[in-house]
Amino acid sequence: MFEMMPFNRGRGVDLYHPFRDLEELERSLFTGSGAAAFRTDIRETGDAYVLEADLPGMKKEDIHIDIDGDRLSISAERNAVKEEKDENSGYIRCERSYGSFSRSFDISGIRGEDISAAYENGVLKLTLPKQTKTVPAARRLEIQ
Repeated sequence: MFEMMPFNRGRGVDLYHPFRDLEELERSLFTGSGAAAFRTDIRETGDAYVLEADLPGMKKEDIHIDIDGDRLSISAERNAVKEEKDENSGYIRCERSYGSFSRSFDISGIRGEDISAAYENGVLKLTLPKQTKTVPAARRLEIQ
């Protein structure tokens, strides 16, 4: 399967970078620690791949899986519940994130019509069956 692992660029050599702190601040403000994405595990089981995605606190109805050609997209949205903030609410601090989360995967080499999904205890589990390689049958050609 091509590019099932997410791309993460390492720094390699630690050189002086005058704007590193600003870039880190920008990254933490706009992407957060996983606010725009979610963690996935992908394992191979012989004739299929199993993708497990952590989506804790999500309702099954708020998770969408779309297949467009050779691209599988998983998206989820958590909506904020509007509450009156007064002395009786009891909130001192609220850190749970709300918003849209999405990831896309290349599924070339996967039988898209046979993909199955299940969601239990905050974990989305997709079974992605591999395409079987067809070996042409041996035959003898007659010379004319």
